[in-house]
Amino acid sequence: MNTEPKIRKCLSIILKLVTVISALTGTFLSAYAGRNSFMGGSRVFMYFTIQSNIAIAIICAIGLVLLLGRKDIRGAGYVIKFVGTVSITLTGVVFAVLLAPLLGTNAWNIQNTLTHLVVPVAAIADFFVVTGAEDIRRRDVIYVIIPPILYAIYAGIGYVQGWEFATGVNYPYFFLNWGSPAGAFGFSKELPFLGTVWWIILLLLFLIGVGHLYLTIVKRINHEEKISVCR
Repeated sequence: MNTEPKIRKCLSIILKLVTVISALTGTFLSAYAGRNSFMGGSRVFMYFTIQSNIAIAIICAIGLVLLLGRKDIRGAGYVIKFVGTVSITLTGVVFAVLLAPLLGTNAWNIQNTLTHLVVPVAAIADFFVVTGAEDIRRRDVIYVIIPPILYAIYAGIGYVQGWEFATGVNYPYFFLNWGSPAGAFGFSKELPFLGTVWWIILLLLFLIGVGHLYLTIVKRINHEEKISVCR
């Protein structure tokens, strides 16, 4: 009797639970701690970090229900999981590479560790555990840019309308500050160094690259499993 499917199912259940619990806990702590911080309590929901955490938590929660009901995630559902996984990857990478160095010692508090490290790692691991690569075509990779584009539009509207993402600040992240010294298409010797449009293009290219990488890995896993079964 092949026990591998059972092991994968158990592992996926654990990873989904870790993702959901960590995302909800991190979101709650971010909102609670933010009441007296620069973002303010409810303002945390204006950030891509929290939005992507909530999205991947919902995706994993639905996947958990299906898994416990002995149903597989297939078709569009797996593509949505793929898109959500790449989005939460962006959350983790941007924080670790661009934002954490600016925050210094306050960067890796409990809520940031949960939303920017634990959730992305668990969600990415779960994506590779529950393989369904045959449902994703190479051209589907383009869908991974939809969430960040929608967020860039959202943040742009907020900038124009003067929404406060933080007290006295009408943009969520330094690279989405249209009024920075670099402006939209320029360059500067200080943050953000590149204009907002260049940052958006770089991040979208990064997402497409990550999407292709993940798809290549998961298809490779799927191929190895088929070879193993044939043997």
